[in-house]
Amino acid sequence: MNLTHITQAGERWDLIAWRYYRDVRQVARLMEANPQAPATAVLPSGLRLTVPMLARDVANNTNGVPPWRR
Repeated sequence: MNLTHITQAGERWDLIAWRYYRDVRQVARLMEANPQAPATAVLPSGLRLTVPMLARDVANNTNGVPPWRR
């Protein structure tokens, strides 16, 4: 299952990853799911992005994550 996100002015890949995953390390997952999107720091407004849902085991994995990030 995937969600759709439409960008607004000034949005960045890391902010979108944080919004949906609470983990900026998921930027690569977002970019892989959206090969049509530019790999720029700031995304253009109105861009339709696919946001893949994470499997529960991936979303809840805290191995190697410092306590302040859990």
